Amino acid sequence: MTKLQRREAIAGYLFISPWIIGFLVFTLGAMVYSLVISFSHYQLATDTARPAGLANYQALIEDPKIVTALSNTLYYAVLAVPLEVALALGLAMLLNSVRRGAGFFRTLFYLPKMTPVVATASVFLLLLNGSQGAINRGLGALGIDGPQWLLDPAWIKPSIVLMTLWGVAGTMVIFLAALQNVPRDLYEAAQLDGAGAWRRFWNVTLPLISPAVFFNVLVLTIAAFQVFDQAYLLFHRDTAQGSSDASLFYAIYLFQQAFRQFDFGFAAAMAWLLFVIILLISIVQMKVGNRFVHYESGDPR
Repeated sequence: MTKLQRREAIAGYLFISPWIIGFLVFTLGAMVYSLVISFSHYQLATDTARPAGLANYQALIEDPKIVTALSNTLYYAVLAVPLEVALALGLAMLLNSVRRGAGFFRTLFYLPKMTPVVATASVFLLLLNGSQGAINRGLGALGIDGPQWLLDPAWIKPSIVLMTLWGVAGTMVIFLAALQNVPRDLYEAAQLDGAGAWRRFWNVTLPLISPAVFFNVLVLTIAAFQVFDQAYLLFHRDTAQGSSDASLFYAIYLFQQAFRQFDFGFAAAMAWLLFVIILLISIVQMKVGNRFVHYESGDPR
């Protein structure tokens, strides 16, 4: 390296040093510490840690609620991710077709994303009320008996998915940016060849926005396996009331073990199990998904 290159490299590292320090202390350091205490019996109340070997990981296998929490989380992910991708893509295509007042409508569609999660949960507690909720009132006007969203175990996870879809605007913005980068001449050429709206979407739009689709599916899947806010605010905020196991997601159970039972060793083992599960699913998605992703070079990676 020349003297100028070394000076530029030093300046660059100095500028990013706050992030590097924050990552080493608050992310990497916390991960290493959690891995250490996952092999120990660590109760916050006693402030002592005793070596436990693989006892915490053996307890994960023997705890039936781990299976319940993982099953609920997987069910939620399989239901929520495709719906959020489809809804976000549909809204993005709708906004992309707007010519007049586009900025107003984009702001309007993005506003739900800016709503605090606590406020959103309070609204959905009213909307999903089985007898007086607006959703069931609307269904009743159509002659449909609405379910007990917040009481029936079969409808608890769909109710959480509905609340999740309220914040679909972040995914929508990514799709909108991808749609605006699709060359218009490709649509014109396809239309001249006699391709209808569906063929243009399938053969032009979808291949060219496939990197955005792949990115959103990957990110939403990771987020789905860490779902916490919606379930906690709807079903677990009132500890005295209790809740059904249908709303017991993995992150909720981890929170309960760490901050209600104060069993940090077991909670750390749970966190590392979740990390491994998300890592494996992400690797599979990348191996499979990259075969169908179209990049500007024309060759899938």
